[in-house]
Amino acid sequence: MSDLVSPEDNEPRSPARAARPSLWLTVLSLTAFVVLIALGVWQVERRAWKLALIDRVEQRVHAPAQPIPSRAAWPAVSAATDEYRHVSVSGRFLHDRETLVQAVTEEGPGYWVLTPLQRADGTLVLINRGFVPSERRDPSTREAGNPDSQIEVTGLLRITEPKGGFLRDNVPQHNRWYSRDVAAIAAARDLQNFAPFFVDVDAGSQSGSGPIGGLTVIRFPNNHLIYALTWFALAFMLAGRLFVTFGGGLFRRKRFVHETAGGSNASTRRTGSDAGTIVEST
Repeated sequence: MSDLVSPEDNEPRSPARAARPSLWLTVLSLTAFVVLIALGVWQVERRAWKLALIDRVEQRVHAPAQPIPSRAAWPAVSAATDEYRHVSVSGRFLHDRETLVQAVTEEGPGYWVLTPLQRADGTLVLINRGFVPSERRDPSTREAGNPDSQIEVTGLLRITEPKGGFLRDNVPQHNRWYSRDVAAIAAARDLQNFAPFFVDVDAGSQSGSGPIGGLTVIRFPNNHLIYALTWFALAFMLAGRLFVTFGGGLFRRKRFVHETAGGSNASTRRTGSDAGTIVEST
């Protein structure tokens, strides 16, 4: 018995239809493309914001020192408008209420020495007098560097650092400090009428054997351009893949071969009433 073959079985299947993905995969790919482009644009905007921030901070740091904000303005002090401002403040240090905060600096591991400065109006400003190594954490080892008279210090206004350092919480009851949390330090040292910020002293504010000032690190990582290029590159790679999948067949040339019904190769190429015209993809 001879096999029965449907005419459709002998016709080649369209390559474009065979390669066409499912609807959900198409939607997912287009969504991914839009998300990648949006991420790239967001990183470009973030880069512009970071460059503006760096410019503002540079201007604040190198500006002449100005008096710290007045007490009435303290509630409005913020990182956006005031951090790293070059300021000056005068008063007397309360050395018996200093606090040591663990630090790692270019001088090595040790402590920041935070001492309240009492101003003429009775308000207090926490001053980060600078860095001391571990062997000088005892105040008796640096008494010569602790001025008792009225003094003026200049430095950079800094915003409080609440809750602790990276993966380490402050433990006031055991006098272990990992961040410069102004409110927590004030509570632990029974300080009243204190400013909600602190001041990192300049290098010129160091006296005798006192702490080493001027070690404030001002660094703003700015990798947004690399991130933006990465997102855009992934988006265009995906777009290229989508073009190959959906648009590749539109650019395929077709070769038309005309064979007479009685040609020598006609029977081997196609049988049927339309054997005279053959279409081949190239």
